[in-house]
Amino acid sequence: MRVLAWSALALTLMVVPAHAQTYDPRYPVCMKLYAGPLDGGEWIDCSFTSLPQCRATASGRPAVCDLNPFFAPPPPRRAHRRHG
Repeated sequence: MRVLAWSALALTLMVVPAHAQTYDPRYPVCMKLYAGPLDGGEWIDCSFTSLPQCRATASGRPAVCDLNPFFAPPPPRRAHRRHG
């Protein structure tokens, strides 16, 4: 009986779809838009370069702006020296 229960659990876990990462690491600011339960819950848009830009877009909407926890800033450029 235990084998049957564990097999059913394993099959259930394999059928559940995996969720993709919702945060885009290329942008430092994300907007979380709250939709009603009939509209799909919440939606995250990480396409903003600053908090003021995000807040202007979120104005008048059920949304909040926050820093992207997965933002990966580009590495600093090294100065190229010429020898001459």
